[in-house]
Amino acid sequence: MNADESVHLEQLMFVDDPMEPNEPRVHAAWLPPEAFRSLGARRVLVHGDGLLVDTVLHEVSRACARYGGRVWHSPSWDVDVDLVFALRGADELPSSVVRAARSAGESALAEIGDGGSLGDEGFLLARDGDVTVVLADAPAGLLYGLFHVVRLCAAAFDPERPPERHRPALHRRMLDHWDNVAVHPVMGQVERGYAGGSIFWRDGRPCGDLARIREYGRLLAASGVNAISVNNVNVARTEALLLTDRLGDVAEIADVLRPYHIRVHLSVTFAAPVVLGGLSTADPLDEGVRAWWAATTRTVYDRIPDFGGYVVKADSEGQPGPFTYGRDHADGANMLAEALAPLGGVVHWRAFVYNHHQDWRDRSTDRARAAYDHFAPLDGRFRTNVVVQVKFGPVDFQTREPVSPVIAAMPATRIAVELQVTQEYTGQQRHVCHLGPWWSEVLRFAPWGPDGRAVADVAAGESGAGGGLVAVANVGDDLFWTGHPLAQANLYTFGRLAWDPRRDPTAVLDEWITLTFPPSATADPDLVRRTLHEIMDDSWRTYERYTAPLGVGFMVNPGDHYGPGVDGYEYTRWGTYHFADRDGVGVDRTRASGTGFTGQYPPYWAQVYESLETCPDELLLFFHHVPYGHVLHSGSTVIQHIYDTHFAGVEEVTAMRRRWRTLNGMIDPAVYERVAERLDEQVRCATEWRDQINTYFYRKSGMLDERGRDIY
Repeated sequence: MNADESVHLEQLMFVDDPMEPNEPRVHAAWLPPEAFRSLGARRVLVHGDGLLVDTVLHEVSRACARYGGRVWHSPSWDVDVDLVFALRGADELPSSVVRAARSAGESALAEIGDGGSLGDEGFLLARDGDVTVVLADAPAGLLYGLFHVVRLCAAAFDPERPPERHRPALHRRMLDHWDNVAVHPVMGQVERGYAGGSIFWRDGRPCGDLARIREYGRLLAASGVNAISVNNVNVARTEALLLTDRLGDVAEIADVLRPYHIRVHLSVTFAAPVVLGGLSTADPLDEGVRAWWAATTRTVYDRIPDFGGYVVKADSEGQPGPFTYGRDHADGANMLAEALAPLGGVVHWRAFVYNHHQDWRDRSTDRARAAYDHFAPLDGRFRTNVVVQVKFGPVDFQTREPVSPVIAAMPATRIAVELQVTQEYTGQQRHVCHLGPWWSEVLRFAPWGPDGRAVADVAAGESGAGGGLVAVANVGDDLFWTGHPLAQANLYTFGRLAWDPRRDPTAVLDEWITLTFPPSATADPDLVRRTLHEIMDDSWRTYERYTAPLGVGFMVNPGDHYGPGVDGYEYTRWGTYHFADRDGVGVDRTRASGTGFTGQYPPYWAQVYESLETCPDELLLFFHHVPYGHVLHSGSTVIQHIYDTHFAGVEEVTAMRRRWRTLNGMIDPAVYERVAERLDEQVRCATEWRDQINTYFYRKSGMLDERGRDIY
């Protein structure tokens, strides 16, 4: 690739306009201008009115200006077009071509059935002769239809393409930012943030880069996200002020994201009536407290009419909550829900509640049990606009852990399933670890048994009334948004799986590759696509192989959670133990002899996990303490599995790096260099994991590697 081609490629891969004259342009992620080529080269009519229709018009106009197409907005004259975006309820147009296209779309929708409704966010894509039509009942549907056309590229204009109806399976598809307004002395500007500072806040004030926030809204809308919380769930004094004195800062963000159908939520402290209101109590049953929340919430909606609601972490890891006043979580959540209900808001009440002052010598106490023990007895007591937000696993976003039993334990409660896009325990965006396959396993898991409803069904709820899918965001002010350019795929995949949890994660990754590395902007598109799949498809399992084995979890350095620290948490108060000794390893969570955690599951899985004969290998050490010589279903012993997988993991990461080097000169140089740098670190860190884990268990067990490899 020569210098001229390199400059041209940079123009295709980065956002057009720098936010400041002296700042580098931010990487365009999955919306490079080149992704709009097929759309922008055509004649397009946008029919309808409203803020989101204006957004569609703006996006189409920008694409057409770049690639030579033409665009009309609801003209009163006859035009010939290739593509129509139309609201079904908008007035008829005199164009015979447009009328025929709309009629064809309506006919296709009638054939599909289900009453012909597309809902607030759904759309139909159909063909009529040489015209592609996107129909929607509401403006948000046109916005999502636009980005679907972009994803399809030329395929959207294939005469043989059958009609498609698209509606989100989950009503709420939300990101939680753990961004601090003021820099935290330990966690910094973003807690568990691995991509620089916050795009919202800087040193106690708004960062002021509204152009970048708008660009972020585009990326989220194009993946399917429709809600966002803009501050950390661990709410300190400065962050608490966002609810009152600093509400204008939140409103400014809401104003920028609104054109992309993103509703803003706010993390609040349960103690706000005391901290902000000067009251002597935050007791949820106190009338004065309830009146304060009602009045404060009305003020929020006066300034942000489409405000989404509150996110609350209470009575967990030092955050205040209703336990202080002898109340329970239903009392606390319902108080906030009462204030939000008349205004259309919800409260996301996190179920991440446990005793973080445990005695490591007491094996009867089990952190994994905590969420169920606290919340399952409250099922049926929460108001309808309370969403209990449950981490997908019972502990803390580990590389491998079972699905949380809380998801099946509260049928009368709206449940949101919480994932973690920011890779706290999966390489912190310094390692390639595509999480789509793991999330897909979780969403497809059937808590009541193989023939029952899946986790995705619980999140969707009856008639779409469930709590949806929520994830901790991984974006920062880094040039590449997520630090590691390939970590962008996790953010994109979250949005797409939140829209359709049954979607094949490999197909979603392929979408991301096509958009982020458009074939027309790469020197060898087939090589790029093949290489990225080879690197990323199995990268989560590769990460699992060289880190904590068989579902035991943690084994990370305390504090920053990066790199191996086998006994780092073993004698601490956090309740994250592996109990390795000279005889064996793992946590006994059985009913027969352990903590009884297996009994929190419905009968089918309770029985599977209880028994050594049926417990899956990948979760063995999460549920059982076994000898090192225990034979797995795979035929290997536990100790040999540990040795083999850790050697294999390093080999696989080394192969990733080798494959990536074949792309030198094929893609944008800045992307290539950043990924190459991160892969060097991944090889180094994986080697460190391998050597520390294998040596630790060799010295504990005294058992040799049957293959005679170097263990120190």
